[in-house]
Amino acid sequence: MAEIHHRLVIRAPIERVYEALTTVEGLRRWWTTDVNGAPDEAGAIVQFRFGTMGPDMRVEALTRPTRVEWLCVNHARQAEEWIGTRFAFALSEANGAVVVRFQQSGWREASDFLAHCSTKWATFLLSLRESVETGAGRPFPYDLQIA
Repeated sequence: MAEIHHRLVIRAPIERVYEALTTVEGLRRWWTTDVNGAPDEAGAIVQFRFGTMGPDMRVEALTRPTRVEWLCVNHARQAEEWIGTRFAFALSEANGAVVVRFQQSGWREASDFLAHCSTKWATFLLSLRESVETGAGRPFPYDLQIA
């Protein structure tokens, strides 16, 4: 199976990074402005919409302030390849900053769509860093376009 991996350093307290991943307000500042659900509750379904498409994620695990895990259980219009993939954000502190290790695992195969999603995740993770460090990220629909 194929996977997406990224590593990013954010200069902010670890709790602030964790909250950006586990609150509706935090997620709306860096990934998409259309978020509904309870991202701070294990077992909850959180809907992320990018116009008419987007994933429904089940919150699989929360370990404050070091780990967030989701499972894609549905996808509105397109991206069936995401269904069943797992997302992990592992946070650790190093040299006064937070290291974020992101992984999307469980892809059936390496493909052009996986490559597109990997690049897109890189832009959204940079948006996460901007959001946490400055208070303003670039969530959808204000995100960097790559295609």
